[in-house]
Amino acid sequence: MPDSRIPLPPPIKGRGATNAGLSSRFDDKARETDGDWLDARETVDGEGLPLRTEVTIEHPRTIISRNQSPDIPFDQSINAYRGCEHGCIYCFARPSHAFHNLSPGLDFETKLFAKPDAPALLRKELAKPGYRCLTMAMGTNTDPYQPIEERFGITRQLIEVLAEHDHPLVITTKSARVTRDIDLLAPMAAKGLAAIVLSVTTLDPVLARRMEPRASAPHQRIAAIAALARAGIRTAISVSPVVPAINDHEIEAIVAAGAEAGARAAFSIAVRLPHEVSSLFREWLAVHYPDRAAKVMALIQEMRGGRDNDPDFFNRFRPRGAYAQTLSSRFRLACRKHRLNEERFVLRTDLFRVSTDQLSLF
Repeated sequence: MPDSRIPLPPPIKGRGATNAGLSSRFDDKARETDGDWLDARETVDGEGLPLRTEVTIEHPRTIISRNQSPDIPFDQSINAYRGCEHGCIYCFARPSHAFHNLSPGLDFETKLFAKPDAPALLRKELAKPGYRCLTMAMGTNTDPYQPIEERFGITRQLIEVLAEHDHPLVITTKSARVTRDIDLLAPMAAKGLAAIVLSVTTLDPVLARRMEPRASAPHQRIAAIAALARAGIRTAISVSPVVPAINDHEIEAIVAAGAEAGARAAFSIAVRLPHEVSSLFREWLAVHYPDRAAKVMALIQEMRGGRDNDPDFFNRFRPRGAYAQTLSSRFRLACRKHRLNEERFVLRTDLFRVSTDQLSLF
């Protein structure tokens, strides 16, 4: 835990991390800056300075990322943004910001990268002769519906391209903003081409504001599940991450709320603390839950072989020990009670077609 002799920083309204969480693992500063996202209601260090969300335009050469990890259930993904304004303190993607010589702490939440070229790049990559159609995942690293999507609309444009090609898509998000795109997603779902996963970490709005300050409120996410289900879009609820002595008591209630709203599947992952996330999370605990911080970390280490994090393939998603087994049993029983995960659902890849603007000669 943080040294008790050092004064802890106060929580910053609207942000998850309490400090920068500096890292020197990478160094890359060459980027083109384009404006910022200003929230004048917030201050830094109590001096009245606006805490800005800066957005940098990034111009990648390709947009589809191929998965090389053997324990992740998708082969390819797209990330329209780097960094995430939701500010989830436990986010496993935070360390990726160090690659840009930015901190996995406040920089990850406030210094974002947008890729407006993404839709054109996607169209180009789908048209390549050797392209193999596999389900495209979105929201695997940072949230495609974080607040700056309202400004840039890159996620919606990507969905439009995939819809034109009858390409299967699964989206994971913490944002009710996904309902904005029901007009695109419902026709895809009717063809067996789209599924949505709503991540609901807690039903407690106070805890949600502390853990994931700029994500949609819990009741909004549950309402989003209901709206998606009414539109005929297969929707799952992710009870993730489960944090010992913080939200573990809510497993059954979250599963029940998702099922009542219309979710047809559910899954759950215990909290992971890779690289700098561990120190950021420990400080967050010391600031918000000093009375139970030691207990939380003891239970996490019990699940992770005595460490804050177990990075080994497969083990990282399969926590060990009696406590982990109890969590798993409770989740399975809750899913069985509400008849979730009863049917296997696979998105179709056989409908994929290459879209072209050229007129046929025949």
